Amino acid sequence: MKKLLLITTALIALGMAPAAAADLAARPYTKAPAAAIAINNWTGFYIGAMGGYAQENSSGIGTLSGGFAGGTVGYNWQAGNLVFGLEADGAWADVGTTLGVPGLASLDYTIRAMGTVRGRIGYAFDQVLLYGTGGYAWSDNRLTATLGPLSVSDSQFHSGWTVGAGVEVMFAPKWSVKAEYLYRSLEGKTYFSDIAPFPVGTINLNSVQVGVNYHF
Repeated sequence: MKKLLLITTALIALGMAPAAAADLAARPYTKAPAAAIAINNWTGFYIGAMGGYAQENSSGIGTLSGGFAGGTVGYNWQAGNLVFGLEADGAWADVGTTLGVPGLASLDYTIRAMGTVRGRIGYAFDQVLLYGTGGYAWSDNRLTATLGPLSVSDSQFHSGWTVGAGVEVMFAPKWSVKAEYLYRSLEGKTYFSDIAPFPVGTINLNSVQVGVNYHF
C-alpha cells in the first residue's frame, strides 16, 4: 500500500512539473520605469533680438511713450529646475513727447536709446521657463527747445533700476521666444545747465517686450 502511494505521488509530481515550468516561462518580464528627466537644459550662452513698447507711469501732460528695438546677450545656469542667469540688452528707442506747437514754439523730449543689465532667476518646466528679473537700467535722452527757425538741444545719460517678470519657451532645438514686463525708474537730470537750467524729474516707465534667442 505504501509502495502504491509513493508511486502515485511521484506520477502526480512528474505531471505537474511541465505545467509549472511552462507557467514560469510564460511570466512576462517587466522593466522598471525610467526616471523622469528634463527635456531641455537651459545652461549656456545665448544672443537674440527684441523689441517692445514703453510708456511713462504718468497720466499728465507730456507723458512719454513709444517703441524700441535692439539686441540681447546672456548666460543661464540650471540646477535642477531652478535657472539662474545674467542678461544685458540695448535698444534704439523713440519714446518721447512734444509740448507746444511743433515748428513754432515747442519742447521735444525723447529717449533715443535704452537698456538694462539684469539678473534672472526662474523655474523651468522642461521647455517653459518662468522667471523674475531685476537690476540696472539706463537711457540716453535728448531735450530740444524750438522757437521758430531756432532750436537748441541737450542730451543726458540717465541711470536707474528695473524689476520685472517674464516667460520664455524653447520652441525648437537652440531657439526660444520670450515675453516680459519691466518697470524702469531712471534718475532725474538737469538740461541746459550752462544756459537756462531745465530740471527733469525721475522717469518711471512701464514696458513690455518680446524677443527671440539663439542658445549655444
